[in-house]
Amino acid sequence: MSQAEAAPKDPKDLEAPTAPEAPTPPETTRPRPRPRNPLWTLGILRSEIITATFRRHRTYALLAVLAAVPVLIGIAIRIETGGGGSASGGGPDGGGGPAFLTQVTNNGLFLVFAALAATLPVFLPMAVGVVAGDAIAGEASAGTLRYLLVAPAGRTRLLLAKYASVLAFCLVATFVVAASALAVGALLFPVGEVTTISGTRIGFGEGLVRAALTAAVVAASLVGFAALGLFVSTLTNSGIAAMAATIGLLITVQILDSIPQLSGIHPYLFPHYWMSFADVLREPVHWEELSKNFQLQGLYAAVFGSAAWARFTAKDITA
Repeated sequence: MSQAEAAPKDPKDLEAPTAPEAPTPPETTRPRPRPRNPLWTLGILRSEIITATFRRHRTYALLAVLAAVPVLIGIAIRIETGGGGSASGGGPDGGGGPAFLTQVTNNGLFLVFAALAATLPVFLPMAVGVVAGDAIAGEASAGTLRYLLVAPAGRTRLLLAKYASVLAFCLVATFVVAASALAVGALLFPVGEVTTISGTRIGFGEGLVRAALTAAVVAASLVGFAALGLFVSTLTNSGIAAMAATIGLLITVQILDSIPQLSGIHPYLFPHYWMSFADVLREPVHWEELSKNFQLQGLYAAVFGSAAWARFTAKDITA
């Protein structure tokens, strides 16, 4: 036996040859969610306001009806008075017509206040009820709601965009009435200095500012009802049912507000302070009733907006 064979072998040499190690596969990482771009929210809001609300034939029809109301009022007063004198009723003691109606023949600017007083109890809130009731339920009935939620918008942001679009309609609808009334009043009647409810006279320019402020107050008075309509819209998948229910609630609450025996609950009903916009035409402006109106609308917006969010975020979207 040779010396090399007799030498003890290294234990490492006795180990069986090992197969070459396979390359370690790269670690698989989940795709990270793309950060939400704040501009995406603006895109949703723009789409809801322009496309989903103001580019619909229904919206055009509603705005046309609202714009026609001051025209009819102005023509009726012109025919009745023959362009002079005073229209009957409408004053604090007259009855038979909306407030400011007796002043229209003396100053066409008062047609703005008369038209807002005539449309606020019925026409304006009904138009808002149609838009608000159809906001969510209309998308569900058309089968487009789940496609809106596929985009990285989230239910909360979509609901806020819907509510913002309804508020935009409130503002536009109110100013459509005011602009139509101003144009008709200036065309059919003289315009000039404005006599306030307090008996003082203000210039025509300040009167225009008061008219714009009145329109803004009327639009703000619909904030709570818009939230109520949006909440109703989250309860059903039928746009027609949501619109009918919203308008039905409007009529029911207005009936309750007109029953003297229920005076205890009147301050808590959303239309109770609607006509407080007349205080804008006082000198100085009386803010007590206006403040109560704003607080009540904010309360309704908070309560029913929260209820709409709770319902919509937990709702099973199947359409």
